[in-house]
Amino acid sequence: MTTSPSPRSDAKTSAAPRHRERAGERFGDGARGRRPRLLAIVGPTAAGKTEMAMRLAERLPSEIVSADSGQVYRRMDIGSAKPTRAQLERVRHHLIDIIEPDERFSVGRFTVMAKQAIQNANEMKKLPIMAGGTGQYAMSILEGWNIPSVKADPNLRQDLENLLDSDGADALIERLRALDTLAPDAVDARNPRRLIRAIERASAGYRTGDEPRKTPPPFDCLAIGLHMERPELYRKIDERVERMVAAGFVGEVESLIAAGFDMDLPSMSGIGYREMAEYLRGEADLDDAIRRTKFRTHRYARSQYNWFKRDDRRILWIESSRMDDGIDAALKWIDDGAASDWRSDAHKPK
Repeated sequence: MTTSPSPRSDAKTSAAPRHRERAGERFGDGARGRRPRLLAIVGPTAAGKTEMAMRLAERLPSEIVSADSGQVYRRMDIGSAKPTRAQLERVRHHLIDIIEPDERFSVGRFTVMAKQAIQNANEMKKLPIMAGGTGQYAMSILEGWNIPSVKADPNLRQDLENLLDSDGADALIERLRALDTLAPDAVDARNPRRLIRAIERASAGYRTGDEPRKTPPPFDCLAIGLHMERPELYRKIDERVERMVAAGFVGEVESLIAAGFDMDLPSMSGIGYREMAEYLRGEADLDDAIRRTKFRTHRYARSQYNWFKRDDRRILWIESSRMDDGIDAALKWIDDGAASDWRSDAHKPK
């Protein structure tokens, strides 16, 4: 059973930086008063989101909502950089270890579950802290996406499975291209399961690039973005990959394969899992698998800024090295109801 953090003490904290109001530039519908709240911590992988969430949760009655697509899977702890067991015991977390690696999960399902967790935390007079770097997940909550569900069509699924068996993944790519010309470039073509899922969505009328319908979420939100200059970020990523390997990442992947989880599963194609599996199959040496995991993570970190843009004025950007400033800003927001449409003059995007 998880334990709740003790309420924030009355001890003084360091003075918060001065802020200035920016009307109309925040997530949520802008209404003031006694409204549910959400603190979001976003940014690239390895920037310190988990650390900041834990530091805040240990000072405030809080619960943490993970916005990380890899952390929903059980058995996949090291490669997804889940919070430690001690952290999970100190603060209640949501959306971690909820499905097996061969179960399907979608942004639509995440949105439903995350909204419920946020609502429940507010009802218990706790602050929900959403932390994670999966852009679709975080923005679906912050921008209030209305995501239509695509019902499974067993007949279509069987037809596609038969096509894969007879003509290979290239045939699936051409089928997808005929329905949605942009989709093949947005899907991992090495993963037939994702190709099949993309075809199912396209067959239901959804096209790549379509903007989801949005309804301003019914809570006041402060979104803090942690930023790190690229050379430092890459160094942090590389160090983390080395720690993962030292902690038993290869063994984790070996156990998953031994348990019968196919490498074509979306979960098993995650960063590092594919590379370690190739090492285990003798297709690469360990040094090469580690190197490619690092480079693939660098590429992923760059892509995260497509979701969390440095010029998005709804996000309060903080250098990771100045995390204390972000913590002060969050505490000020909690204490005096400051709106989420301000940013420190010292931290405006350059």
